[in-house]
Amino acid sequence: MADAYVTALRMLARRELSEAQVRTRLARKAFDAGVIDEAVSRLQAVRALDDRRTALACARTEANVKRHGQRRAQRTIEALGIDRGVAKAAVEEVFGEVDEDALIDKVLDRKLRPPSLRASAGQVRTPAGDSAGPTGASDAAVARRLYRYLLAQGFDAGRAHAAIRSRLKNAPHDE
Repeated sequence: MADAYVTALRMLARRELSEAQVRTRLARKAFDAGVIDEAVSRLQAVRALDDRRTALACARTEANVKRHGQRRAQRTIEALGIDRGVAKAAVEEVFGEVDEDALIDKVLDRKLRPPSLRASAGQVRTPAGDSAGPTGASDAAVARRLYRYLLAQGFDAGRAHAAIRSRLKNAPHDE
């Protein structure tokens, strides 16, 4: 049977994992609690296992790749089993370097893109009623749908509201 330390190193070679994730995965592989504690301590001593580093990596992915807001990023990090304080500090550090208003604009650009352009960009085509673009719905209905979407993506309510108001105010109207 493989050593818990070596098994955990193999796991960590593939991707960053939190201490809680490593413990759970080792337990699933039927290692004893004492052996797991010893392996985790050893991994932390050689800095192969670091919850702060994992939280920062996750926060960067949430902001730059997935384009999620601070609240969703923090929830995702906490779901990895990382302490709330460590998660909050990582999110603050990463989002301190990110222009959240520009991030919201990118999300709105993508959400408001016509379905035909989304399909040509390699995305799955959605039914006309599923897009937030001009589908004959009133501006108020579009604004409500966009607002709920941005809140679900973890953005601040005030910033989301301001971005949507600005976007709808500057949108060309058919007359």
